[in-house]
Amino acid sequence: DANMEKGEMRVEANISISDTEEFGTKVEVKNLNSFKSVGDAIAFELKRHEEVLARGEKVVQETRGWDENAGKTFSQRKKESANDYRYFPEPDLPKLMVKEVFGANCEKLPALPELPLKKRERLKKEFGFSDTIVEMYVSDSTLGGFFEAVVSELKGEKELVKFASNYISSDLAALAKSENGGALGKVTPKNFAELVQMLKTGEVSSRGAKDTLAVLFTDGGEARAIAESRGLMQKSDTGALAEIVKEVIAQNEKVAGEYKAGKEASLQFLIGQGMKASKGSANPQVLGELFRKALQ
Repeated sequence: DANMEKGEMRVEANISISDTEEFGTKVEVKNLNSFKSVGDAIAFELKRHEEVLARGEKVVQETRGWDENAGKTFSQRKKESANDYRYFPEPDLPKLMVKEVFGANCEKLPALPELPLKKRERLKKEFGFSDTIVEMYVSDSTLGGFFEAVVSELKGEKELVKFASNYISSDLAALAKSENGGALGKVTPKNFAELVQMLKTGEVSSRGAKDTLAVLFTDGGEARAIAESRGLMQKSDTGALAEIVKEVIAQNEKVAGEYKAGKEASLQFLIGQGMKASKGSANPQVLGELFRKALQ
């Protein structure tokens, strides 16, 4: 967002010409403060270089300024080599002799970690995440590292990974914000992956998964054991749920009649009553199928 015309950004143009593959002598034009100045200064220097060489003279390596009013560059100081920049060794940074330190294995030094740009590209390509989610995993190393570990636990299965990401970027991120430094509590990639698999198979509902995650965060443990001990497992036993379906229909004969008459929304009401009767433990998909069969 820097505005060159307001002096918030400057350009230093380096110009050289050559009729061979090797670069010609470089001239640097400093402190150009507008795109127009950049273009005009480069055009002037190209013409000046051509004229110097046409006369059989050599271009001098130097730093030049730009005179906006005159429309030409002017010499500021000559630079013959790097020595003119007054480079000197940093006394607190001794030379590192790589081969002496690492021996013959210096070629096998660890490579750089995945850089942010590459990570953004990979997350979008592999999982189709939005820019917001990608940026969360790139900018927050704790959350991003946790996500990568969960992907490994889930063997990279795309559908499970998306389930996992939904809960990491929302519920787990919210729990982390409640901790100083954004720590992830006692949740581990392994027990989190177990919870995601239970959610996918319908063993716990979305509400049950959130409640189980909250316990994992504060107390740790195994997702299945927590869900079972706290009554958060979804009931999919058609025998037990069939009794609930009968009771709900008997208590809501008018609504049941409306569903039979073609009012599809009435089914959602009946399922809601079934969930209420089961104290939220019933599998809503199974309840729906049982209501449809009972009201055929």
